[in-house]
Amino acid sequence: MTHNAAKTVTVLGSTGSVGTQTVELLSATPEAYQMVALVGGRNVALLARQARALHVRRAVIADPACYAALAEALAGSGIEVAGGAEAVVEAAAMEADWTMAAITGAAGLPATLAAIRRGRSVALANKEALVCAGEVMLRAVRTHGATLLPVDSEHNAIFQSMADGNHGAVERIVITASGGPFRTAAIEEMRAARPEAALCHPIWSMGAKISIDSATMMNKGLELIEAARLFGLPSERIGVLVHPQSVVHGLVYYTDGSVMAQLGSPDMRVPIAHTMAWPSRIATPARRLDLAAVARLEFFEPDLDRFPALVLARGALQAGGGAPTILSAANEVAVAAFLARRIGFLDIAGTVARVLDDIGALPADTLEQVVNLDARARIAASRICATLASAA
Repeated sequence: MTHNAAKTVTVLGSTGSVGTQTVELLSATPEAYQMVALVGGRNVALLARQARALHVRRAVIADPACYAALAEALAGSGIEVAGGAEAVVEAAAMEADWTMAAITGAAGLPATLAAIRRGRSVALANKEALVCAGEVMLRAVRTHGATLLPVDSEHNAIFQSMADGNHGAVERIVITASGGPFRTAAIEEMRAARPEAALCHPIWSMGAKISIDSATMMNKGLELIEAARLFGLPSERIGVLVHPQSVVHGLVYYTDGSVMAQLGSPDMRVPIAHTMAWPSRIATPARRLDLAAVARLEFFEPDLDRFPALVLARGALQAGGGAPTILSAANEVAVAAFLARRIGFLDIAGTVARVLDDIGALPADTLEQVVNLDARARIAASRICATLASAA
């Protein structure tokens, strides 16, 4: 890749799964990038190593209690150090050509919005931001002329498959799902599942929250809503197929009968690199796809009885308003409760369903409405989880 000038870069969530892989790719060609800011959660040691290796201008730790430790770790480096939620947003608002938005959950929304309002390219790895605040995010994109580049492998696959620009000729799109660790499990096995089993993804290496979302298939539900936002398509024109090999990441069906698909090894460095270089491409160390070795590609309709999260997500998308906000917030609380062994695996979707019913669809047209609805859903989900825990 030829650069006339180094691309300025900020990574939000640099110590997480997507963030560390982004840093790995940036480190491979440091001369091509000028690092503006790195934002981590609580992992001081890793953030300090990343900041020194990439000669970043500013390093920010989201947890203010970790600020002193980060300042000590970077003492004498010349790197600016900051901590806390406000500092995270300030880092996101710094001038940069390209920002990786990879802070997990609703916590990443303010920083992602700050990056969008700067009007440059934002690589979106935080699906919850578009799910819980879709209209707010897209309005900001339109107002400030920003470019959203999807990092999720499925949405990135759709994005690549629509590269010819013939969006008006698209009949429908399909995102694929590995099926997670319980793809063929009986409902009794799922009911008894503990966090260790749910975290054991057969294909992808991911963080704890997204691994549980994969096990419940709520990740596909969130991606369904995200796809509707990104590509401007209604629910009925977005499909989901279970594809255990995780080789075909997304498909686009066109009006002339053609189907365009993006294939690749299940490696997040591929979509990350695509957004880093877009509209060009850069090399990655990802394993090259050998179709003869794979030999077999399978596709199945998802079992909606065993994976009701998909039904809940599609219903929230169709309901509109704040329903996706409620879905996302309640799911985060329920997943955390399951990981803490306070509720059962099947209680995750059950909790989300109850919160959706209890609150109903309310507006989410402004950031204030989104934040308030998010908080209300979390309180409701926490109460339900507490009741389930005490009854266990």
